[in-house]
Amino acid sequence: MTPLRHRVLSAAAALGALVLAAGCTASSSTGRDSADGPVTLTVWHGWTQDREVNAFNALLATFHAAHPNITVKAVPNVADDKLAQGVRGSDGPDVEVSTTTDNVGQFCQSGTWINLNPQLTVAGINPMTTFPAQVLSYTRFGETQCALPLLGDAFGLYYNKDLFAKAGIAAPPKTMSELTQDAVKLQELNPDGSIRTAGYVPNFHFYESNPRDQLAQWRPNYQNRDGKSDLAAEPGVSDFLNWDRDTLKALGGYDKLEAFRTASGDEFSAQNAFETGKVAMELDGEWRIDNLTTDNVAMHWGVAPFPVPDNQAADYGIGYTSGTTIGISHASKHQAAAWELVKWLTTDTDAVTSFADAIKNVPTTFAALKASDLAQDPNFKTFLDIFANPRSTTTPASPNGGQYQTTFQNFCFDWESGKTDDLKGGLAKVDQQIDTDNAQAKQ
Repeated sequence: MTPLRHRVLSAAAALGALVLAAGCTASSSTGRDSADGPVTLTVWHGWTQDREVNAFNALLATFHAAHPNITVKAVPNVADDKLAQGVRGSDGPDVEVSTTTDNVGQFCQSGTWINLNPQLTVAGINPMTTFPAQVLSYTRFGETQCALPLLGDAFGLYYNKDLFAKAGIAAPPKTMSELTQDAVKLQELNPDGSIRTAGYVPNFHFYESNPRDQLAQWRPNYQNRDGKSDLAAEPGVSDFLNWDRDTLKALGGYDKLEAFRTASGDEFSAQNAFETGKVAMELDGEWRIDNLTTDNVAMHWGVAPFPVPDNQAADYGIGYTSGTTIGISHASKHQAAAWELVKWLTTDTDAVTSFADAIKNVPTTFAALKASDLAQDPNFKTFLDIFANPRSTTTPASPNGGQYQTTFQNFCFDWESGKTDDLKGGLAKVDQQIDTDNAQAKQ
């Protein structure tokens, strides 16, 4: 999957404005159309790489062969901030694929995507027994299931076995204290004291080491039972931020690591710091396996679950999970046919496994996770296991996309860089801002 959505929260505010402007009203009825007659559906999606686009087109051709009366026209490279615009026009799509989970709350609340609960009931599909729990968390908002998962991502620890052997480290770390200790052992400095090889880079601007992906190991409750932001009261959040500062200090300080970070190659290129041997351990998603193969990386490498807090050692094997979502436009005139497509893409085991195998993403049903040929690769199986782990986490949906993550993330930047030392007070202000933003989005 093109990892555009792993660029943190780039278009949430713009999308929020578009959703509100759309003035959508929720609809879940497909009584106005039929899936039996000749129908042409339009699908917008965000994939851009040739192998992804070609794989999706091949999948749609398989669907058409089984449903010859339904022709599907796919439009690639449609960013999320364009999806809300699409449902307003007369030539908009019937089905939309979002490359981020952040905007599901907006799509559900506004009615941009229809509520699929009635369709699931009629089809006899029980989401609880079909999809892992975290998948349900990021495809619904409240009681509204307006999206379904179309492949997923899981995050784990990539490690350089050659550098581990050189440092005398026998196995990847399982706890956060071990991660810090190993990072110190693996770090190599230049004569001027700058970092030549980093053991691990916890800096929040570095690749996937953003607050969201690392904090997941503490299994935070972002919200309390009343739906209010609860970051200041959540012990894991403070523990995570203190771990980050302590690790930065152990590795020579924020400024030294920032200098290394800014000199590192682009994440999504062959100059990725892990691929070039400049970083011994890296938090990343399953797609990196394909990158390592395609870029002909010569080092010996492995994958393990990302470490967990020392006081939660029994949770080792969990990780942050996310994925692509798919929904039906409220403006579609062919919702019955659109549902046949969405149902097949997301619940047919052969469809899910073949697409996952083709673009090297994680299947998103229990059945497909068991059936996937990707499990034959021990490294990929690590990600399948993380995704299927019932204690793995994701970030909850909100009425304004990922705005709450942006607010929290900005505080994390200030904390990490030393611009603020008021941890509890700062988090309390973050909670207040998030609650204010959410309330405004619901108006």
